[in-house]
Amino acid sequence: MKQKKINIGLFGFGTVGKGLYDVLQRIQPQNVKIVSVCVEDITKKRDADIPFTNRADDIFNNKDINFIVELINDAEAAYKIVKRALVAGLPVVSGNKRMLAYHIMELIKLQEQYNTPLLYDASACGSIPVIRNLEEYYDNDLLISIKGILNGSSNFILSKIFNEGMNYDDSLRLAQELGFAESNPTFDIEGWDSLFKLIIITVHAFGVYVPPKDVLNVGIGHMNSYDIQFANEKGRRIKLVGSAEKMDDKLVLSVMPQLISRQKYIYSVEDEFNGVVIKGLFYYKQFMFGQGAGGYPTGSAVLSDITAQLYDYKYEYKKLNNPHHPHYTTDITFRIYFRFTNEEDQSLLDFESTSERYLSANYKYVVGNISLAQLIEKVDMLREKDVFIAAYPHD
Repeated sequence: MKQKKINIGLFGFGTVGKGLYDVLQRIQPQNVKIVSVCVEDITKKRDADIPFTNRADDIFNNKDINFIVELINDAEAAYKIVKRALVAGLPVVSGNKRMLAYHIMELIKLQEQYNTPLLYDASACGSIPVIRNLEEYYDNDLLISIKGILNGSSNFILSKIFNEGMNYDDSLRLAQELGFAESNPTFDIEGWDSLFKLIIITVHAFGVYVPPKDVLNVGIGHMNSYDIQFANEKGRRIKLVGSAEKMDDKLVLSVMPQLISRQKYIYSVEDEFNGVVIKGLFYYKQFMFGQGAGGYPTGSAVLSDITAQLYDYKYEYKKLNNPHHPHYTTDITFRIYFRFTNEEDQSLLDFESTSERYLSANYKYVVGNISLAQLIEKVDMLREKDVFIAAYPHD
């Protein structure tokens, strides 16, 4: 039998694109190679012995190329590349979680229409094959929840703060120096990266698509030393957590800081690692752990998506075809820690009940129960204030 060969047209040669190239150079597979790379700046010197172009047409018109890999930051450009590849019948791997979070349902239809696969496991949790596991091993109605640390950059920063006593600015700077955070870290720190990953994961876990604008997303950018002090006093750590949980026929999603107790699996997930806890009706909890940031771990995950095509692998989206989907709701109440600086900001949130309150000249907080719907309604306003919110589970 003649062995299938994959000749890649690569878009993007940043941290992950270069990581993929280096991984291929190291292992030298006989049936996978990069033929050409499309980049924005053709004049930039790059340490790679492959042809570069700044024209997408050069990739798509190259008859030697039979596979597209998209690893660029621009979500709109990524969408155009992926859609063009599918329409042209070229299998494609994408790492752009923002693009996927907004266009995944259309891209699923295009895969079916043109009988061409799109794989993107690397977009969800770096080196953790969470999507493929959800597709192959959790393809039934037993799944209850999937929660975890979905962003390695923010987790690296939080680890340095809680383990080594570094301040926020120094830990962020170190993350940037090591390549775990971008020069503009907003995407990671404010939870957007985790949110987009959660949207993608939820499609495969529960067969439900929820637009990003409808999901609560709160980051760690407003966290200060008082919040760290509160967590330490309670014997907890702050982690940025993405959560999708089924409650009977309802589905609840959120991305926000959580005060995590010691007995939780993700309490000990450190540095740039991701950790995902999958909970089922009869198998209880299973834990997946791996690096979630960096060129080599993510580049290796991209390669895994690529080599899956040697065996014509494609997502089956089994949960989407299940007639019994949970319906998304924001009609739940849960406990939060709400820290504010200005006394008038206390009235920003309408708590259903409060269990703890502290007021001093420099530090003020309330612990109480509040509705998810209210937080979503007010989250844009809260981002403009000097306040910090974290889920505070009863455990």
